[in-house]
Amino acid sequence: MEERPKVKLELTTTDKVFELLGWLSIVAVWILTIKNYNNLPEIIPIHFNGSGQADGFGGKATILTLPIVSTILFIGMTVLNKFPHLFNHSTNITKENKLRLYTNATRLIRYLKLILVIIFGFIVFKTIQNVNGEADGLGIWFTPITLGMILIPVIYFVVRAYKADQLPKRKISGHNRIIARKDEEPQVKSVLPQKAELGKTSKHAPTIMH
Repeated sequence: MEERPKVKLELTTTDKVFELLGWLSIVAVWILTIKNYNNLPEIIPIHFNGSGQADGFGGKATILTLPIVSTILFIGMTVLNKFPHLFNHSTNITKENKLRLYTNATRLIRYLKLILVIIFGFIVFKTIQNVNGEADGLGIWFTPITLGMILIPVIYFVVRAYKADQLPKRKISGHNRIIARKDEEPQVKSVLPQKAELGKTSKHAPTIMH
């Protein structure tokens, strides 16, 4: 397997905003969980079906798994994002497109880890509301909205990766067409003197009378 080129990416303002929002979301989920933990009943909803209704119950300590899992996922994806050359890219990585493709891929990871933390935090929030009688389940729109928040950006970034891969090819193709035109021009010009010489020859050629 050919080794992919490596590059150290500089964080843009957008990247820094995603990172900051992600860490703030992690802190917010932990604060929300710990602040309400002692007030939770011993049995709480621990699973919700596709319609957002609670269909599984367990001990209140189960709610701690949500901030724990979200923190592990967030940190794991943060570490992984430092090695974009190891990602399973859908296009070939070259020296020409590596910066564009690596930036696109790492930005997708930053978005996804932020969304995952927000989703886990929302489940914690709705679980607390459910045990307090302030809500009934997660809501019927939870599943489609969650899928949309994940799938739509993934499709968007995949399309961007494809366009980033095609950009250098278009430039090279256009450059080759320009070179081809330049190579053809002298050939066209070289035909003109030949026609002129032919004309001169025809003028001096003897006329045969019958």
